[in-house]
Amino acid sequence: MKLKFALSVAALAFASGQAFAQAKWDLPAAYPASNFHTENLVQFANDVDKATGGKLKITVHPNASLYKAPEIKRAVQGGQAQIGEILLVNYQNEWPLFGADGIPFLADSYDGAMKLYQAQRPLLDKKLGEQGMMLLYAVAWPPQGIYTNRTLNSAADMKGLKWRAYSPATARIAELVGAQPVTVQAAELSQAMATGVVDSYMSSGSTGFDTKTYEHIKRWYDTQAWLPKNAVIVNRAAFNALDKGTQDALLKAGADAEKRGWAASQRTNRESLDKLKANGMQIVEPPAQLKTDMQKVGETMLKEWLDKAGPEGQQLVNAYRK
Repeated sequence: MKLKFALSVAALAFASGQAFAQAKWDLPAAYPASNFHTENLVQFANDVDKATGGKLKITVHPNASLYKAPEIKRAVQGGQAQIGEILLVNYQNEWPLFGADGIPFLADSYDGAMKLYQAQRPLLDKKLGEQGMMLLYAVAWPPQGIYTNRTLNSAADMKGLKWRAYSPATARIAELVGAQPVTVQAAELSQAMATGVVDSYMSSGSTGFDTKTYEHIKRWYDTQAWLPKNAVIVNRAAFNALDKGTQDALLKAGADAEKRGWAASQRTNRESLDKLKANGMQIVEPPAQLKTDMQKVGETMLKEWLDKAGPEGQQLVNAYRK
């Protein structure tokens, strides 16, 4: 009897220890469940669950269902969410280097975007570390182009467009070309187009397909202006509370997700443009004058950005261009 009792107590202690050892994390994300970034997050969460034997369970909350896009960083920083996915350029006003990959034509290819990321990573690690967070991984969006029903021969043709802005950089582009910037996050974009709040914007083929932009806008100018990155950030205290084995599993799953995500971005870019065409979207090669004008916008914005970013920004651009 005593032996049975002792075994029962031991089993109970083991079970409660197991329950205590299990961690449940929330991962807010701003994009639809069908978006390649979100699909990658779900795969990442599954990998973590499997690698840790269920000790760390991560629930992905897509489409800004837990927090709106601009709120996610603060939620992770404050510990309301242990992990989250943010669009780095959204936070340029807080620290200019968050917006380095939103400067038009600084890095306008996947190779360029990866090189910029490698130059940016140590600085991001340092900044997020100071804020009580860590960067787990980052994945680039496909190259950005211009959605509009207007025929664009030059930047002058963009004057007066009701232009969706989702970051300081996209708002500044509007100002420089004479368009009217309207702040609209990804989750509200379809409605904003349907109600005429916006009639143009700059984004990837992926966003255009996700939001069914082809129902409202019939042209996409393939300017390949920049490749902004989504970053998955982790609350440092939440990470430190994990045991070493779980930490290692999380880091490995993050590294795998980064590699998988960049490959998925390139694949999605090709597939999205095909899907847009199939739904009646014209994929237009930008005329020479439009290209020249947009390059000038990029040069202006790089100069403005360097003025704000100071020596740290110059260090990043030098490292990228080396």
